[in-house]
Amino acid sequence: MKAAPAKVKKVVLFTGYSCSSRCHFCIDLNKRDIPDKSTQEIVREMALAKEQGAEVLELIGGETTIRGDFMPLLRAAKRLSFRDVVVVTNGRMFSYPEFAKEAVESGLTDLVFSIHGPDAALHDQLTAAPGSFDELVRGIANLRAIGFHRLYANCTVVRQNMSRLPEIGKLFLSLGLDHAEFIFVDPSYGGAYTQFEAQVPDISLAAPFMRETLDVGRAAGTRDWTVRYVPLCHFQGYEDQVSELRERAQYHTEHWAPEFTNTDVGASRPLTSRIKTERCSGCRKFDSCEGIWKEYVKRKGDKELTPIR
Repeated sequence: MKAAPAKVKKVVLFTGYSCSSRCHFCIDLNKRDIPDKSTQEIVREMALAKEQGAEVLELIGGETTIRGDFMPLLRAAKRLSFRDVVVVTNGRMFSYPEFAKEAVESGLTDLVFSIHGPDAALHDQLTAAPGSFDELVRGIANLRAIGFHRLYANCTVVRQNMSRLPEIGKLFLSLGLDHAEFIFVDPSYGGAYTQFEAQVPDISLAAPFMRETLDVGRAAGTRDWTVRYVPLCHFQGYEDQVSELRERAQYHTEHWAPEFTNTDVGASRPLTSRIKTERCSGCRKFDSCEGIWKEYVKRKGDKELTPIR
């Protein structure tokens, strides 16, 4: 019997929670007063991650690009020879051509842009940062202009944008973002916890728009658009485009944040923050599905979960 391929170790290194946007739904919205990590601390963690076998380093905030040491951190990661150096960003700093060019030269290999609306009006409303949409679009153009093409996207699915997800998908196609993730908002902490009714949609209402968006991508030839944090009963026929299933098969992921360390994200999430209820009993997808957010069930109940027989 052929052995399963070894998983790639990925360390997601949270540099701190300072940010130039203030997304209403952000899970870290209430953590802005936690001090950011120092340059020395981050470099030590990078070296430790490499020593422990990490091939993929992902830098995330807050917003890592607004740090004064962003370029030195990229250069340190390059010296450590990670296979991939990924940055998740609101994209605003890349609107400066010199910044975009220096970041690529310093060792950046992959960029994930967080885009939450199909136009400036909705995106800027959700980020509470006027001009942020135009800045990230300029940033993508600047990176394309210097030949950098490992550009991806994510979009958090909330009440305000769920019906416009297919439009967001079409925007991604126009920007050449054929790898993207549509993330059902996490209400466990932060903005979506304190503003639950305003931010968190019913999964039964959001899922059809999410499926339609995946169909937009499929029609354009990509199956590298995925959905995250969803119960599988709402995504029959789309299982190959569910992020958790892909991630658990390919990566061993760790999160290193200022106030916590999680050394097995894939294993811990179903135990700590997601739930399958009695309604899920007997479902064909029970073993592979992570269920839905515990906080969601606490607030809305489990009536939208329909077991697949």
